[in-house]
Amino acid sequence: MPHVIGTAGHVDHGKSTLVMALTGIDPDRLAEEKAREMTIDLGFAWLTLPNGENVGVVDVPGHRDFIENMLAGVGGIDLAVFVIAADEGIMPQTREHLAIIDLLEIPAGVVALTKIDLVTDPDWLELVSADIREALQGTTLQDAPLVPVSARTGEGLDRLIDAIQNALSQQSPRPDRGRPRLPVDRVFTMSGFGTVVTGTLSEGSFAVGDEIEILPAGRRARVRGVQNHKTSVEIAHPGSRIAINLSGIDRDHVQRGDVIALPGLLTGTTLIDVRFRHLADMNRPLRHNAQVKFFSGAAETVAQARLLGDQELAPGAEGWLQLRLETPVALDKGARFILRYPSPAETLGGGTILDPHPAHRWRRFKPDVLDRLETLLVGSPEDLMLHALEGQATTTIADVVAQSDLPINEAARILDNLRSRGDVIALPDGWIIARASWARLAERLNSELRAFHQANPLRAGMPREALRSRLGLEQKSFQKITAFAAESGLVSDEKAIIRLPEHTIRFNPTQEMAIRELRKKLDADSINTPSVSAATDLLGAEALQALIESGEIVQASPEVLFATESYEAMVAQIRAHIRSSGSITVAQARDLFSTSRKYALALLEHLDEVGITVRRGDERVLR
Repeated sequence: MPHVIGTAGHVDHGKSTLVMALTGIDPDRLAEEKAREMTIDLGFAWLTLPNGENVGVVDVPGHRDFIENMLAGVGGIDLAVFVIAADEGIMPQTREHLAIIDLLEIPAGVVALTKIDLVTDPDWLELVSADIREALQGTTLQDAPLVPVSARTGEGLDRLIDAIQNALSQQSPRPDRGRPRLPVDRVFTMSGFGTVVTGTLSEGSFAVGDEIEILPAGRRARVRGVQNHKTSVEIAHPGSRIAINLSGIDRDHVQRGDVIALPGLLTGTTLIDVRFRHLADMNRPLRHNAQVKFFSGAAETVAQARLLGDQELAPGAEGWLQLRLETPVALDKGARFILRYPSPAETLGGGTILDPHPAHRWRRFKPDVLDRLETLLVGSPEDLMLHALEGQATTTIADVVAQSDLPINEAARILDNLRSRGDVIALPDGWIIARASWARLAERLNSELRAFHQANPLRAGMPREALRSRLGLEQKSFQKITAFAAESGLVSDEKAIIRLPEHTIRFNPTQEMAIRELRKKLDADSINTPSVSAATDLLGAEALQALIESGEIVQASPEVLFATESYEAMVAQIRAHIRSSGSITVAQARDLFSTSRKYALALLEHLDEVGITVRRGDERVLR
């Protein structure tokens, strides 16, 4: 399971030096960073754990002037390496970074007490450790292990790596809901490749050849290549730190804060409903219509904070907000966010997005609006069931009812409601799929088949098993999906292969001429035909395979071909001979068609293979 970890902590507490010591990679890539000996923007590296897992590392700036750069990288991490210098202890940005980690609900953390080589007094280390434990109380890091280390001498680095590995091993795999999202935290160009974006992938997978959408602008592009830790991969899975090479898009048309997703999954928004927690150590309440800066994923924008249920929100309180964003941002329900005051710059709180596309600009203090927000926060039974359905490809009605933890009648009623309002689609034989899941799979089906047709213009269609593997579906789910897709007119299902309905094989003029020549040879002697190798030399392997897949030619053996019309006539003759004589031998077939043993044997063995005849000793009888 791929993971990404990130640093956090006050400026000059040794985050980048620690990353360098752990990974051998200098995360400071900018000339100004090296000149000032201070991280300004996000840095990236990777670490190989003792268990062999390669873990992505995001190094963030600690200086207060660059907190907003820090926010672009910390949201997608699985574990925070919270760095505190032993010679200084907790400092202002230590507390602000801790608040951000807590607000974003980063699931795990390890505290690295760095620069222990600068401290000779054991009592001081004990005092600093006690202060840290006190500061962590009540946060997501309160149970995080504390590991004293020195990046200069190497002391404690092995224990730190073990602590990171142990914390990551206790995490559940990131879910693959078929809704891949990549918040873009870096954009650059590479000579010979073009536009490259990086980020941490969540909720789904990307594969080479996928069509994607760049949000919120809605521009389309295609995945030309994917790298994970500078290694090319065909498919990237949730939790991976990846770089995507995009084709069909200019560098100027994508920027930090954009989101890469499959087409149709997300749209930009400028109005969102949220649950907000105001930090307890703020020195002023949050007032209605306050101007704030909004951060989610790698995106940031100015926003107006409308308080829906309070006159003002005191420090330490929670409440309902509707945020009006100055510029569109691609957001999803359940995403975490941070709010900061623009001046003086400070973090004031954060929370959860409940509705990224509310229907209205709500009036304040309306009970029905507040009740709706409460339901969104807790989740109605319909929401919970639909969320569970959207996390899988297909399932059965019986399984949904059994797994819902609801009374059977209630679960069935909720499922009927979801179906009647179009959120759930009925598939054959009592199977169902969430409409959002179907939209994703339909897009993937179209994308995979289109890419296959472009790469293999002379193939009649994509082999079923190859398509199933590309989609990552179990056999039963794949059967239901393809049956529904064929019924909907999205694909043509031809048993062994699946194709887009509009796809036809088109030969070039040279191939057409060669095909006419082969047809002449097959017509001249319909039984003693040119060999497969001779036909390949004449047409080329791809054109010959296209004729075979289209049904114009039957390949009876690795070296024997027949025109389909001639083959069917020979099959009819063999059936007639067996019916009159009871059986047929290779010698009898050879004499029947005035041919050689090579062709007779190839034909009879082929008929055995396709189930027309069965061999009994030296004879064949009808199956």
